Amino acid sequence: MGQDYPLHRKDDLTGQRSINFVIFVENLTFIIMTLETQIQKDIMTAMKEKDTVRLNAVRSIKSAILLAKTSEGGSKELTDADIIKLIQKLAKQRNESAEQYTAVGRAELAENELAEAKVLETYLPKQLSEAEVEAKLREIIAEVGAAKPSDMGKVMGVATKRLAGLADGKVISGIVKQLLAQ
Repeated sequence: MGQDYPLHRKDDLTGQRSINFVIFVENLTFIIMTLETQIQKDIMTAMKEKDTVRLNAVRSIKSAILLAKTSEGGSKELTDADIIKLIQKLAKQRNESAEQYTAVGRAELAENELAEAKVLETYLPKQLSEAEVEAKLREIIAEVGAAKPSDMGKVMGVATKRLAGLADGKVISGIVKQLLAQ
């Protein structure tokens, strides 16, 4: 695995020479890149490529991270899961803004918001399809023992925890209502 290299030194107290071995591990480099460092690198890449849409989207992530770190009660370090929640929030804001711009006839602004949302979604885990969400929700309903619409709270509590980051809350809620109404 590594090589032993003797390190000769003189002991200061006795004046005798002793040999200590130092082991150097070669070709063993661990690079652990957090989502935050990836975002920082992507900012630099977008600047070099002069990709303004990507740059604005990634800068908004960086801004949200810094805001979360410096807010009162916020932790000094954010985990990747915390950052993913922030990105989900930003993507949702962009999509809602695009809907509002489209409603008032500002298609160019809506296109920009949707382009930024698409960039933000590249940092998120793959979303489940409605069929996959429905299958998981059927399992949760069977596990919880829900049978009527009044049990929706129990199902939603478990479902939002298990499907966090994998499906939108509105989609989950709609499918749960549909399944419990049957």
